[in-house]
Amino acid sequence: MKLKNKVAVITGGNSGIGFGIAEAFRNEGASGTIVGRNQETLDRSVTALGSDFIGINADVTKFEDLERIFKNTAEKFGLIDTIVVNAGGAVEGAQMASIAVTTESDYDHYMNLNLKSVYFTIQKALPYLKDGASIVLIGSIAGHRAFPGQSVYAAAKAAVISFARGFSLDLLDRKIRVNVLSPGTIDTPVFGKFLAPEHIDHVKNLWVDIIPAGRIGQPSDIGNAAVFLASDESSFVVGTEIISDGGALSMTILK
Repeated sequence: MKLKNKVAVITGGNSGIGFGIAEAFRNEGASGTIVGRNQETLDRSVTALGSDFIGINADVTKFEDLERIFKNTAEKFGLIDTIVVNAGGAVEGAQMASIAVTTESDYDHYMNLNLKSVYFTIQKALPYLKDGASIVLIGSIAGHRAFPGQSVYAAAKAAVISFARGFSLDLLDRKIRVNVLSPGTIDTPVFGKFLAPEHIDHVKNLWVDIIPAGRIGQPSDIGNAAVFLASDESSFVVGTEIISDGGALSMTILK
């Protein structure tokens, strides 16, 4: 029970990596809030997590929604011990593409969700955070290496990695730690957003072939790492990054 009696907020906690983190937090004794924009998956996830969690339907790119998330959480549970800033990734209606075809609107949508919202999620949370709280930002290995058509997304994630250092310095007087957790390829519903159903298994197997650990990551893998960063066990871990990618970034395998 590494998070017993701790209050958590997990943005994008209604599915995929975010729900995996919420489950891991619940299993370690935390209570709190998951945030999402899809009411159906939000309701289903809250039911699965049980009575110690509530769901708040909110858009993290809107300041008034961010303020509501933290105000409502504090009213329900008290001051907050840990925040996982997970909301991000693909943007519906905006293309993730090469610089040759990316529009200003595409650029703004990706930066608003994957970078600007991270900054202001933390800013709006500060009045409701306990001194000594832990903040976990979700980055990506895309912040370290190039992938086709992902230059804007990758730049946003690289900046999120930098935020962990800068925010930690900014918040030293309150002993609030900020770290970033960067996943590699994780088995989530995002595959279905980009691929036809008949191609999903093939693409997953392609990733398995280049991941040294020999498998795609699961949301629970990221959840377990997030538990460590949120817990007192990581009290000497400040302003840094944990990469959870099965070795894909640091090792090359030839087949």
